[in-house]
Amino acid sequence: MDGTIRIALVGVGMFGGDVHARAYADLQRAGISPQLGRIGLDAWAREFAPIKFQLAAVAARTEKSARRARAGFRRLTGHAPKAFSGPKPWLDILREFPDLDVMAVATPDPLHAEVILTALKAGVHVLTEKPMCLDISEADRIIELARRGNRIVAVDMHKRYDPDHLRIRDEIKQRIGDPLYGTASLEEPLHVSTSTFKWVEQSDPFTYVGSHWVDLIHHYYRSKPVSLTAVGQKRRLVRKGINAYDAVQVRVDYANGMSINFHNNWITPPDFEGPVNQGHEIVATEGKVESDQQYRGLRWWHWSGGSRTANTHFTRDVKRPDQSAAYVGYGIDSLTAGLAAICRVKLFGADRASLAELYPTAEDSRITVAIVHAARIVRDLNYKYLRAGKGAPVTARFGRDGITIVDPYARRAGMKRRHFYGQPI
Repeated sequence: MDGTIRIALVGVGMFGGDVHARAYADLQRAGISPQLGRIGLDAWAREFAPIKFQLAAVAARTEKSARRARAGFRRLTGHAPKAFSGPKPWLDILREFPDLDVMAVATPDPLHAEVILTALKAGVHVLTEKPMCLDISEADRIIELARRGNRIVAVDMHKRYDPDHLRIRDEIKQRIGDPLYGTASLEEPLHVSTSTFKWVEQSDPFTYVGSHWVDLIHHYYRSKPVSLTAVGQKRRLVRKGINAYDAVQVRVDYANGMSINFHNNWITPPDFEGPVNQGHEIVATEGKVESDQQYRGLRWWHWSGGSRTANTHFTRDVKRPDQSAAYVGYGIDSLTAGLAAICRVKLFGADRASLAELYPTAEDSRITVAIVHAARIVRDLNYKYLRAGKGAPVTARFGRDGITIVDPYARRAGMKRRHFYGQPI
C-alpha cells in the first residue's frame, strides 16, 4: 500500500495560508511522528514514521492568491504544489488528483459544506476549519457520507488542545462540582470584519469564532442543548457600508442544568494590546474556574508601540540548526489529530467509529452546527423585534422532535411554534 498521504489545501487566506500551510510544510519535511506526543499518540510514532506527506495542490478564488501560496510553500520546503484558482477550484483538484487522500478546507465559512460534500462523494477524507457547516441538514448529509464511505471528517477545534483547557477538562472540572452557569467570549479585531474577510455579511462573529467555545463546552461536559436565545447589534459596521452584526450574544441552556452565555464581536479597536480578546469561566456547585486566553502572562511595551501581549502557546517557531523554524503549538495539534486518524484508516484499515475519541468529529460538530443555525434564526427575529420596540422574546427549543423556534409575535397562530428541523438533537 502507498505510504503517502496526499493533501490539497482549499483556501489560503488568514488561517489556511498560515497555520495549515506551515503545518503541512513540517509534515512534508519530517512526517507526523514528531507531533504525536503532543496529543498523547506517541505509541503510534514508530509505525507512523515511514508515512510521507505531500501537499499536492493549493487553491484560492484568485490566481494571484493561489500562486502566492504555492511560492510560499516552495520557500518552506523546496516543493511547489500545483496551484488552482476559480469559483470552485476543488472540482479541478479532484479531476487532476484522483488519488487525493485529504481535502483541507479553509475557505470562507459559507463554502465549507459544498467543498466537504464534494470531497466525500469522491472518497476523500476531510480536514476542515470550523464551523463544519452552517446548516444542520448539511451536517446530517456530511455525517451520512462519511459513515457510508468510512471517511474521516475532522474539524479544526483547536481550543480543545489548549493545555489550560485540557487541565480544566481532566482535573479542574471534577473539583468544582456540578456546573451552574458560565460565560465565554472571543472578540476579534476590526480589520477582520472590514478588510481581511470579504464575506462578513454572510456570517457573524458568533458563527465565526463563537463556534470554538460552543465546541469546547460540549467537549467538557458532553451535555446537549435544550434551549437558546440570541440577540445581535448592528451599529459600527453599518457606518462603513457593511450590513453585518458588530456583536452577537447567545445564551444556551443545557440538559445538565448549566446556562452558558457566549459573547462575540469583530470590532475590537486596532490598538488593543492582543491579537484577540478571549476567555471563559464556569461557576459550579463547589467552586469556579476562570481562564484568560488573551493575557497568558507575557506583556511588553515600548515607545510608540503601546503595550502588547502574545499567546505563545497557540503557535510558535522553534529554530532548527539550519535556522529554519519548526511550527508547534495547540493550533497545530487539532490538525495532527485529524491526520493521525486519516492515517489509521488509509494505512492500517481502521474503522472511523473506532477513532471517534481521538479528534473533533463531524458528529460532535453537528451539535455546534445545530446551535449556530438556531442562533442565527433567533438572533435575526429578535433583532427585528428590538428595532420595533417589542423586546427580544424569541427562543429555540431542542429535543427529540428536533429544533423548534418559539416566536410569540408570529402573525399566524400556527407559526408561533415552528419546527425548522425534525430530527433528534
